[in-house]
Amino acid sequence: MAIKVLVVDDSSFFRRRVSEIVNQDPELEVVAVAVNGKEAVDMAAKLKPQVITMDIEMPVMDGITAVREIMANNPTPILMFSSLTHDGAKATLDALEAGALDFLPKRFEDIATNKDDAILLLQQRIKALGRRRMYRSSSLTSSAINVPEPRRAVAATDALTPRRPLSSRLTSTASTMPPVVARSSLSGTSTERSPANSITSSLSSIRASGKQYKVLLIGTSTGGPVALQKVLTAFPANYPHPIVLIQHMPAAFTPAFAARLNTLCKIDVKEAENGDVMRPGCAYLAPGGMQLMIERNGITGRLKVIPGTPEMNYKPCVDITFASASKAFNGDVLAVVLTGMGADGREGARMLKSVGATIWAQDEASCVVYGMPQAVASAGISTHSISLDNMAEAILKESSRG
Repeated sequence: MAIKVLVVDDSSFFRRRVSEIVNQDPELEVVAVAVNGKEAVDMAAKLKPQVITMDIEMPVMDGITAVREIMANNPTPILMFSSLTHDGAKATLDALEAGALDFLPKRFEDIATNKDDAILLLQQRIKALGRRRMYRSSSLTSSAINVPEPRRAVAATDALTPRRPLSSRLTSTASTMPPVVARSSLSGTSTERSPANSITSSLSSIRASGKQYKVLLIGTSTGGPVALQKVLTAFPANYPHPIVLIQHMPAAFTPAFAARLNTLCKIDVKEAENGDVMRPGCAYLAPGGMQLMIERNGITGRLKVIPGTPEMNYKPCVDITFASASKAFNGDVLAVVLTGMGADGREGARMLKSVGATIWAQDEASCVVYGMPQAVASAGISTHSISLDNMAEAILKESSRG
């Protein structure tokens, strides 16, 4: 049965264009359109769509207010369309905090250079969100995350699947750009779950290893902004390690996201800059449109920000940052893969594990999309699958110096 979609936008042209794209896919069906947020709230209650695409700026009721009302009364996966501007970034982050699950640029040329790729990506995002059933987060009450349908694998997504194993191409030194990741299909592939690694680990089962880490790495994509906020706001100001965050996000969004986290967290959060010397209790967010690498600098590390070429799958890419950390710090790394589409992070995590690093994944039930964490869990790379509600406490327990 086709996934039912409600399209919300005050532009008749955009409503028509999105509807045409959605209806091109036999697995999707536009059941109605709305011209403002108030109509969206009413139609969400009446029609019970499985996914809503939502504009931000609309008359009568704006998209953010509509998201908040829908999530309070009829929780539904919502995909926001936004402009790639500073104001657009702030509004989109507000929408995600209100409960929206994902976003895409409103201009299709900003989604992908190829028109067909942009269309396919939009369809894939809607289908991935349409497989989710909603529930209220226990601690971010304005936000919603999903309970997945039993045993349903999430196909790929915002990833462009490489034609050959990425690990064979993540072998450069930290002073040079890793080889280009080859582009392939947007459709991607799903993976079978490893029963042992997909079981959620309880906090009581996670015992501090006593390892003396040099850095905490966190990689994420769809659902990541809310997940990162939940984890990082629980950290004390004296968190003992530097933190590197790799979130799939456009260049216009990362400064606003870093600034928002910095106002909410006890630790310092900043957008990473080339040459930053990593210090404990500070989180460095990889800049959108760029690649972030870690170099050894005495007993600590230094960040290297380099351009993200058009051929790269992600900008920033979790695999690239993870791989550079494996060379800089060997096994003295705690790496966590949170919610996200595709498999970015798997091969970098594999390299980290090969030198003795500790790898964790978010569990399926608390993910917006169980793609990236599933990739490391099903490959047997992660040692624990941990719920988002327990992730911060687990990290703090493992990071304790004694």
